[in-house]
Amino acid sequence: MISSRKEIRGVDIASHYDELDRFYRDIWGEHVHHGLWLRGDESRPQALRQLAEMVAREAGVTRDTRVIDIGCGYGATSQLIADEFGAEVTGITISEAQHAIAEARAAAAREAAGATSNGSKTNPRYVCGDWLTNTLPADSFDAGIAIESSEHMDKQGFFAQARRVLRPGGRLVVNSWLSREKPTANQVRWLIEPIAREGRMPHLGTESDYRRWAADAGFTVTKFQDVTRQIARTWPMIVRTFVWNLLRKPAYLRFVLDPRSKNAVFGLTIVRLWIAFRTGAMRYGVFTLTKD
Repeated sequence: MISSRKEIRGVDIASHYDELDRFYRDIWGEHVHHGLWLRGDESRPQALRQLAEMVAREAGVTRDTRVIDIGCGYGATSQLIADEFGAEVTGITISEAQHAIAEARAAAAREAAGATSNGSKTNPRYVCGDWLTNTLPADSFDAGIAIESSEHMDKQGFFAQARRVLRPGGRLVVNSWLSREKPTANQVRWLIEPIAREGRMPHLGTESDYRRWAADAGFTVTKFQDVTRQIARTWPMIVRTFVWNLLRKPAYLRFVLDPRSKNAVFGLTIVRLWIAFRTGAMRYGVFTLTKD
């Protein structure tokens, strides 16, 4: 486990996503996560959808499955699971900006469809709050998903809350940015620790760390998939989009040069992430777990 040199609090994570909201939507789009290239010739929107669909299948989602989307971002995956799988989805995000957009896009989707997802006026429904202190009922979900969100949290707390809200035997799928097991000193200094600090992550764990945290919380890892190669196309696309916007949109340059911007370093973080995944300093893992 590689820890950030700076203490990361919930308010820091919320501020990060709120301040960078327009840039995340501009660069990443509605799905704030990697794409999954299975054939290699998919478009980025197709790859994003494939990753979300893989997670839903791993979680065993079917019609009426009660799903908690932990760190739901703008709600794109929650909406997809509600629409395509017929599940009852609750998404939680710590960002007020993300929550407002998720609520608005869900309402727009229901209006455009002329009906409601899975027969409900509140599916998906969204909660704005900190997962580590959530008040969702115990044993109230059949499945949980966390796509690139556990990185922002204390892992013991993350898994403890997941165990609390899932029913006995419930599944949890966690897509994680992982540190390699034994990174070099330079990988830690120039890539992994700065990525954690700049990305508002208290620490980046290894596969072994996640297995230990999950087991300590009462989960059994039933499957682990390293899909680093399948998600690798994400970062060149993100870097190109960022550079293009930096050159073409004055707001980007103003933001990164503004001394008042708390997250102006995000452009450098994007480059660090590209290098880290490309050189093997970091991996992308998908854990499928069952509550004991």
